[in-house]
Amino acid sequence: MTNSQIERWSFRAALALGFCGTLGLWLYTGYAFTQRIETVRREAEQVAERYTTAQELLSSVRAQVLLSSLRVRDALLDPNATALGEHRRAVEATAQTIDRALREYRPVWRAADETARIETLRQEIHRFHEMSIQVINDAVGRSPSMIREVLNSRVVPRREAALAISEEIVRLNRMAFIEQQTELNTIHRAAELESRQRLGLGLIVGLGTLLLTSAYAWRLEARLRMQMARDARLSGELQQMAAKVLNAQEEERRTIARELHDEVGQVLTAIRVELDVAQRALEGEGGSGAMLSEAQTITDGALQTVRNLSQLLHPSALDDLGLPAVIDASLRGLERRYKIRSEFHQTGLQARLPREVELAAFRIVQEGLTNVAKHAQATECSVRLTRLSDRLLLEIEDNGIGFHDDTERPIVARGLGLVSARERAARLGGTFNILSAPGEGTRLIVTFPEKEQYA
Repeated sequence: MTNSQIERWSFRAALALGFCGTLGLWLYTGYAFTQRIETVRREAEQVAERYTTAQELLSSVRAQVLLSSLRVRDALLDPNATALGEHRRAVEATAQTIDRALREYRPVWRAADETARIETLRQEIHRFHEMSIQVINDAVGRSPSMIREVLNSRVVPRREAALAISEEIVRLNRMAFIEQQTELNTIHRAAELESRQRLGLGLIVGLGTLLLTSAYAWRLEARLRMQMARDARLSGELQQMAAKVLNAQEEERRTIARELHDEVGQVLTAIRVELDVAQRALEGEGGSGAMLSEAQTITDGALQTVRNLSQLLHPSALDDLGLPAVIDASLRGLERRYKIRSEFHQTGLQARLPREVELAAFRIVQEGLTNVAKHAQATECSVRLTRLSDRLLLEIEDNGIGFHDDTERPIVARGLGLVSARERAARLGGTFNILSAPGEGTRLIVTFPEKEQYA
């Protein structure tokens, strides 16, 4: 593994760790805060419920104490045996009710002395009821002054003592409830502060991860820009090199064509003339010139081959007559050699095209017709040359077997000729497209921009 790959994997691992850590911290903070608030809420509900229950119970105890004192007063005011029995039983039932309620009493909120005070209250109320029963039992035969004395000296003080203890417990409960609410508010604020701190830490980690990602993305973008600039420079250099190669090839073809025409062609022509002279000389001396006929035929074939090669390498008609004339001649040659019916259509070509465009278009037509003759198995072929307002349109179409294009091996990658044709069009800023399907023939479409666009 290279250093670049190790760097990329390390960055990805750090980035994933940062994102996972931030997300985990946020999730944990939300969960912990929710749990803490839920705990505080449940505890507050429990305390409020205990407080309400305690207040109701103490209110009931006070009411029962007051009711007992009324029973004692009524017994003293009506001291007959039947009434005293009813009042005594009522006081005893009230005492049992109060005792049972106080035994079931639950402290409101961690009041250390609340349980002791409840026990004191229970004992005080118990003594109050014992004294009340004794007063009722001794009520027979007492005068009104004695009754008032008993009520003021014995019943009222006991009752007031019990009520004072009850009020003290109510006060303690209220203070405990306030303390509980204060503590719960403190816990709530602490939970909020802790959550803010964790969220802040998560935000810092997230910002750090974002900065790290931004820095790495900036580095990648800088590298990408450098690579694109380098690729553009290399592409330009390759295009320039390809243009130089094509120019060198065309120059070499022109030179070879000229040498074939001027040197080899002239030599073959001279040989043909000498053979004619020799044949006439033999016939003048009464001999037969038939023996030179075969040499003349061979010489004519060689001369025609040289002319054809010269035309293929660089047709002189392209410089003299222009592109339409050369394309028309190429189609006639295709029809003559391969028996393929050909058509040529031109539109808007009254004026000559730039030399580089004519040369590129001719080479593309030459390559297209070669493919039609060798691979298409076509019986018809047409070439259309149209000069539009902003470009030159070249179309080559046949009715052959067509191609089956695919992404793994596109049509333009199946032969050097098509690659060269595409490069010629691209060098002049044009486009090169092939439309084909099995059994539906092939259509080659090439465009060249106006001269000011490629000059």
